[in-house]
Amino acid sequence: MYLNRFVNGQGKYIDDIKMDNMLYMAIARSPYAHARIKNIKGGLNSSELKAYYTLDDHAMREPVLAIDEVNYVGQCVAAFFSENRYEAEDLVNTLEVDYEPLDAVASIDEALKHPPVRHGMKDNIMETEEIGKKFSEKDIDFDLKVSDSIFMDRVLANPMETRGIVADYRDGVLNVYISSQSVHRMKAGIMKALNLPEDKVNVYHVDTGGAFGLKALLFPEYIIACYASMKYKRPVKWIETRTEHLQSAHAGRGIMADITLYAKKDGRITGLDGTVYLDSGAYYADADKVDMGNVVHEVTGPYFIENAHLTAKYVLTNKSLNGYYRGAGKPEASIIMERMIDLLADRLNMDIADIRLKNATEKPFKSPLGLDMNYPTKPFLEAALKHFDYYNLSKKEKLGISLFILDEDTAPGESCRIHVKDGRVHVYFGGDVSGQGHELFTQEILSNEFGIDKNLISLEYDDTVTLKDGTGTWGSRSGITHTSVLMKTAEIIKNDVIKKFGKYDSKLLLENEFNEYYYYKIDYNANSVNFNMVSCDINDINSIKVYAYYDLGKVINRKNVLGSIHGGSLQAISETLCETMRYSDDGQLITNNIADAGLLTADRIPEFNIELVENPSEFPSKAKGIGESPMIGIPSALARSIELQTKKRVTKFPIDDLKLFNKCMDL
Repeated sequence: MYLNRFVNGQGKYIDDIKMDNMLYMAIARSPYAHARIKNIKGGLNSSELKAYYTLDDHAMREPVLAIDEVNYVGQCVAAFFSENRYEAEDLVNTLEVDYEPLDAVASIDEALKHPPVRHGMKDNIMETEEIGKKFSEKDIDFDLKVSDSIFMDRVLANPMETRGIVADYRDGVLNVYISSQSVHRMKAGIMKALNLPEDKVNVYHVDTGGAFGLKALLFPEYIIACYASMKYKRPVKWIETRTEHLQSAHAGRGIMADITLYAKKDGRITGLDGTVYLDSGAYYADADKVDMGNVVHEVTGPYFIENAHLTAKYVLTNKSLNGYYRGAGKPEASIIMERMIDLLADRLNMDIADIRLKNATEKPFKSPLGLDMNYPTKPFLEAALKHFDYYNLSKKEKLGISLFILDEDTAPGESCRIHVKDGRVHVYFGGDVSGQGHELFTQEILSNEFGIDKNLISLEYDDTVTLKDGTGTWGSRSGITHTSVLMKTAEIIKNDVIKKFGKYDSKLLLENEFNEYYYYKIDYNANSVNFNMVSCDINDINSIKVYAYYDLGKVINRKNVLGSIHGGSLQAISETLCETMRYSDDGQLITNNIADAGLLTADRIPEFNIELVENPSEFPSKAKGIGESPMIGIPSALARSIELQTKKRVTKFPIDDLKLFNKCMDL
């Protein structure tokens, strides 16, 4: 089968690309979290390349190469090039920089107290937004209120393959090969940063060894490599080291929330208010509005809460920038709400399931914060509790539960091209693959649609030449967008066969050439309701049991689904117990190798009890999303199981208990 090429070592990743006359790029990075650059000499620096790389023209956007100041450890200061990687790395040591160290802040708390670290600002709040409608206590009916602060430390994607790019300026056209989740987003960013016309940039996807949101983003190193290839008229390759990844790749989470719930004695929540702070890092990043937007719009989750208001604050710190990490604000929103509803249950001496049933919706509902809940959530919760026999099991095990909305990033849709040629079917998507197994559902669907052998179908590398438009792979969207556009495009191909021959026949399909492109437009984000239950024994870290009751719409390929649940669950457990990024008070990165980052390995996979529910969606494939569900549902449920045993409320992620960390890491 097509996937066997990975097993046989025949995948083609960025570092596998070799070109004649290639230059290797190495980056000189800031050793300071905050310092003024008084003088710089050597390499390609901002005296030559003054450019910015974000798609959003924000006043606080990051320059490609540091201009006048550095604002986090690992920031790009200069680039060096040589015939091999080792010589390029050696040249980094020739850079001469006169730094004047300045005060730095390395946490949300410290940034809120500290004088502004940037000129022209009155404080370290980059931006403030209000979401929902403000209300006063006299405006709502309540018997009690509960308040708490929830904190999620930063987490880095750490895919097996780090970032990388090959830029090849040839015959007046910049050809870019990249490890990415969207070649079209990369093209848009490169064009903007270097002021290049559309017909002068082509971007090509190659095999991507993991992404988790990180590779949906543009980075300064990509622009530097492209500029250098144009300057030297030679191919330029850059492959990120793991140390560089830890220092400068954009990190997710980094949220602090001060939340108050207002409720009646029977557990019905009548209001929610609070402030959410995002650790934006040293500059504005394109991910900021998405991450914060998901948090503040989705905090009410699957519950009917008529009054809700939040203040969102984007906080500047002297750290690498904020980025996407599997879920990008959705896990944060669920963790905040689920932890608060557990607190309310404890205050009212209610069962955690009963209080959720009290607040779950009995019909579709749009929250005051703007989240459309497309499905009633109470019947789903009732079915999940019954399926796992929660009320009996909770008498024997320390159970945590979570009910959550998976908001799927289906808008604005996706593109597909199907090219039938020489007896084979070649498929191209506008959203790139980073290990999710899109090949499996591509073969499954087209084998059924066309009535042909799966081995005659191959999913090809995406590029901006074959597909002029495309979106990307993220946000639990592929199971909906990619499968649906695939079916739509297949329908067009079948109609082409009928128009030409008067009937459809798979033999006629394969004996001729057909080439069709289609963009399936979706003007809204779909969503689904899901449920997790988790138990564990804190004296045996390998005892974790994950119960998942997930609505998949229609299961296209069970292997894909189970793989996503298993991998996502391990990631969720990891960031709940031990995975994080640590900084000193002056902004120096303490997590300076992958072992310190607290990643769990496959031998820590939990015990599973998974029920896949199939309530078909309105899309052509009838599918719903899955990729982010474990990351959203497991952390709060696991935290509840732990706090039932420790008798200590969990408000910080990862759970700041050295004994748990040591057990995870086998120290």
